[in-house]
Amino acid sequence: MNIVVFGAGGRAGRQVVAEARRRGHRVTAVVRDPERHSDLADARLVAGDVTDASGVARVAAGHDAALSAAVDLSVPPYDFFTTSARALAAGLARAEVRRLVVVGIASVLPGTSGVPLMDEPGFPGEYRPFSQGHAAGLDELRACDLDWAYVAPAGDFDHDGARTGRYRIADHGDPASRITYADFALALLDEIETPRHHQTVVAVREQSSVMPS
Repeated sequence: MNIVVFGAGGRAGRQVVAEARRRGHRVTAVVRDPERHSDLADARLVAGDVTDASGVARVAAGHDAALSAAVDLSVPPYDFFTTSARALAAGLARAEVRRLVVVGIASVLPGTSGVPLMDEPGFPGEYRPFSQGHAAGLDELRACDLDWAYVAPAGDFDHDGARTGRYRIADHGDPASRITYADFALALLDEIETPRHHQTVVAVREQSSVMPS
């Protein structure tokens, strides 16, 4: 497959590029400044802006699927995630790329109470604007016609953990859950290769070694 990855320079994006190349896919890695990411040379490295629909259409043309792991902390979260979602929807439609997988965050997932984790008591207030920005971007996705999946870790990332080659789909968000970036990339690539979730939110968590793989 030909896969275009927006935000390929971040932690999640890099693992997606590595997993896609491991599986033999051709990858276009989209970053703001290619000179800063020469270590992604195993992919086709291009400059691009995920908030620009015309630019999205240009770099996505000829690809089979797209993945967005893009984040820009220099822009207010609401503005970035809504603008990028709209640009992806418009640009990918123009490029005739139907499948889009978006890297999400746990705080928009429902917890055991049924409400989003960011609305549960005790959620840190300083993280709320970023979470609300993600939620607004998700609302934009829900309004588009693409075959999208919003895939989020059930809790947080195990930043130092090694690839186990396992993961499982969770029923809800769980702040105590951890998954490595490399294992999270497995779920993202599986959703691109063999889509199972369509226009919906997916929670992913670690799979214990005692569970069948």
